[in-house]
Parts: sequence; structure tokens; C-alpha cells
Amino acid sequence: MNLINSLLQRRMKLSEPLTRDLVVQRELRVPMPDGVELLADRWAPRTGGEGLPTALLRCPYGRRGMLAALQARPLAERGFQVLLQSTRGTFGSGGDFDPMRQEREDGLATLDWLVAQPWCGDAVVLCGPSYLGYVQWAVADRLPPQVKAMIPQFTASTLAMEFLRADGFSLETPVVWGALIGTQERRGAVLRMPFQTRRTGRALRTLPLDRADTAAIGERSQIIQDILAHDADSPRWDGCDHRDRVAAVTVPVSSIAGWYDIFLPAQLRDFRSLQDAGRPARLTIGPWTHSGLDNGAIDETVAFGLAHARGVEPPQRAPVRLYVTGEEAWRDADTWPPKGYEPTRFHLQPGGGLAGEPPAASEPDRYRYDPADPTPAVGGVRMLTGGGRADNTALEARPDVLTYTTPALDEDVEIIGEVDAEIFFRSSLPHADVFVRLCDVDPGGRSRNVCDGLVSLTDADGTRAVTVQLWPTAHLFRRGHRIRVQVSSGAFPRYARNPGTGEPHATATVLRAADQSVHHDPEHPSAIVLPVRARA
Repeated sequence: MNLINSLLQRRMKLSEPLTRDLVVQRELRVPMPDGVELLADRWAPRTGGEGLPTALLRCPYGRRGMLAALQARPLAERGFQVLLQSTRGTFGSGGDFDPMRQEREDGLATLDWLVAQPWCGDAVVLCGPSYLGYVQWAVADRLPPQVKAMIPQFTASTLAMEFLRADGFSLETPVVWGALIGTQERRGAVLRMPFQTRRTGRALRTLPLDRADTAAIGERSQIIQDILAHDADSPRWDGCDHRDRVAAVTVPVSSIAGWYDIFLPAQLRDFRSLQDAGRPARLTIGPWTHSGLDNGAIDETVAFGLAHARGVEPPQRAPVRLYVTGEEAWRDADTWPPKGYEPTRFHLQPGGGLAGEPPAASEPDRYRYDPADPTPAVGGVRMLTGGGRADNTALEARPDVLTYTTPALDEDVEIIGEVDAEIFFRSSLPHADVFVRLCDVDPGGRSRNVCDGLVSLTDADGTRAVTVQLWPTAHLFRRGHRIRVQVSSGAFPRYARNPGTGEPHATATVLRAADQSVHHDPEHPSAIVLPVRARA
């Protein structure tokens, strides 16, 4: 086990530990106001652990195995004691797990219990990724004075609701997560994970989708049913949106994000809320996906969290630190988005061109989208596997993907900030999707994705301007490279395939192919808008 922990920490590129001699107190019982008890494990150095700053991790994924190896152990070896708690209804904790709904009340009660423990000391730091970050925002506006800092990682104050947009349902992430929750406590779940991943992938093709849970995990899942039946505006999710609490936080916050993370747009919205409210906050965005290991989160928790826990300033750095892909270098800034970048239109041109000038008169480009053979997701924003930068050559060879490309660049073009596209689009059906992807084409002709986004339409059978919000980015297109824009109607299974019928995703059984048109002429100047660095 020590060898496995050592190998994991090497892969995570962690700083050297202060100790490897730890003690774990198992199954501490934390009472909730309704009488339910939640279980927690306390990790600490064998000697001198009492009174150390406490890192609080609240999660639904268990207290042993990978989470302990990736979070609790590294922190306890580097200056913290750690309380790792199973959320309600998971891994021995009482009650039923109702995702997102109970985390405010349970989190506040856990903090009240924690600061009363004789071993706790006078400093607590909230930390952790994904769901472990969401539970931090759930209590952010009512922190006891012992809480000194927050380090939310790859997360957002709205969590799953970001995937449940009525105008762009992200299928893969919430269903894969629901299947994970539904199977994680079964015997042999860790060993069966590769098989379960393949089974869940096949289940995403199930029609109707409300049977996908049975196909994925062999039984009905209320989590998956709710995800499929209720979009983000449904009363089902009342009380689960904590964005209004963000600006009320009173402790320093260090947010860690990834350009290919599922939560990035919402996490940047949270950071802007902190900035606008004048809260002490900093942001790091790297070339990371949601499930990557070498993202520096543990070392940032130690450097930032321990410093504030001890009442001193953390190592000096800029408020915003960005990794610029293409240049493969880090860049500092004062704000997000950084200043000095101007929105610049690159227009789609006849013949597959992309240029700054408006297009000439031309016929639209056409393709046929068939949800029975949906345009696949290649790289990009994925929850567990297959995400990040990828070779798009095979994708761009499909007849249902249009591409528009600049000539080879005469000079470097750097973009940092928000990216959107305005596409003049028409479908043979009212219900259709528009997916836009920005790519970097190297001198050898290989096209690699930079960022992308999708929007679903309900009135697509007339020519209209469609605004597509892509993921934010920081990228350098080098001299000699080309900028490319893809336009298609899907990225399955990241996004649910549009059946073309207007039926709800959960119950749709009929798939209708659609003929799509993308216009580029003086009256319909389709373009992507890039935040280009202003000339000095």
C-alpha cells in the first residue's frame, strides 16, 4: 500500500511530505439536527496531530481507497489533520442520499460539531474537488470564525444544474455520475469499474433514455430519472443553487480549474462574483480535465490553506494564473478575463475559408445530421476519460461536420477569454442542435481542439442567427498554424443527441434525420468571435 501511495503521489507531482507516519480514527459519528449520524474518519500525524489546522473533506464517494489516497493522506502528511466525512446516505452515514439537497444543513452541522472537538484547534480549511467543492459553496455565507480559507477545485456553486440546460442537455456527465453513485457501494465495485464504464457507455444509446439506468446499473435510479426528467429550472432542484452565497464568503478563496473541465464556465462565474464583491480570491486554470491527477491542487491547498490557517500570507503571486495552450507556458493576470484582449470576428467564408473580412455572396453549406449515427464527441470536455486535446482528423472527415479554416498565419495570434460564435443556421426540422468547435491546425495538417460549445433550438426551421457560447480558453495559435472552426449538430454522448421530434429526452423513441444549412453571405455573416490580444 505504501508503494501504491508513493506512486500515486509521484504522479500527482506533490511536494515532499513532512511525515508518512499517520494514524486514522475510523467512523467518528457526527450528529445532524434531525437525529441522523454521518460517519467520518480523522487522519493525523501519529505524533503532534492535535491542534493542527483541520482540512474538512465532505464527499459521497467513500472514506477509503482512491479518495483517501488522493486527498486525505497527502494533506495529513503535509501539515494538516483531516476530517473525511461521508455525506448523508453514503458509505454508512445515516439517511438517504438526495444529491445536492441536504448539503447546506449537513455541512453547517458538521462545522458546528468539528470546531467543538478538543483535537480540532482554532483553524479549519475547506477543500476538495467536484462534489467536495460544491459542498463548500453550500455553507460559504455562514462560516464559523475557525474557518480560515476555501480551496474549491474543479467545481461550481451550482454543480449538476450546469449540465441540465434546456437549451443544451449534457447527457454523459450526469448519467455517468448517476451510474457511479448507483454502483460504488457494490461488492467489487473498484475492480469492476472498467466493465461498468463500458456498460454505462452502451446505456447512453438506450431508447427511451428513461431506461438507461436499468441498462447501466441493472435497476432503476432515482438520481438518473431526476436528471433526465427535470431541467435546471425545475422546482426539483430548488435549494440546490448556491451562487448567491458566493459573494458573501468572508474568507480567502483559491479556485483551481481546468480548460477541459466540465465545470469551467460556472467556476469562472463564481470567481467573477468574488472579484466583483472585492473578496480576497485567486484563480488557477491549467490544461486539465476533470479527472486528471497532476493539477497541483494538494500543493495549493497546503501553500494557501496552511498559510491562512496560521494567520500569515501565502506565497506572493498574481490573482490569476493561466496556462496558455499552444505556447505551453503559464501567464499571470490581475483579473478574469484579463485586460488587453479585444473581441475579433473571424467570418465563415465560401469554400471552407475563415477570415476577418465579411463573406461575399454565396450559397449556404449543407450537411445531414442523423441521430441514429450521431456526430461523436472527440476529446474536449469529458468527465472521466477521453477528454482534453485530441486529433480531430477523423471527426473532420465525416460528412456531417463542416470546417472553415484560415490560411497559414503570418504571425502568432493569442486569445484569452470568453469565446462565442454567431452562426446563421437553418434546419429542415424545428428541433436541432448547433455545435461549434475551435481548433488549431499545425503545419502538418493535424487539427486539435481548443474549445467548443452547443446550443439546442426549437425554431430551427427558419434561417436565424444562433449564438453559441464556447468554453473559455487561453491559447496561442503559432505562426504557420491555421485557425479552424467546426460546425456540426452534435457531440455524442457528451451532449444528448437531438431526436429531431421535440419529444422530451427521457421518453423520445423516434429519431428523425435533418438537413442542415450554414449561411455565410453579406446578409448572414456567420462568425466566431475570439478575444485576440491587442497589438501594442
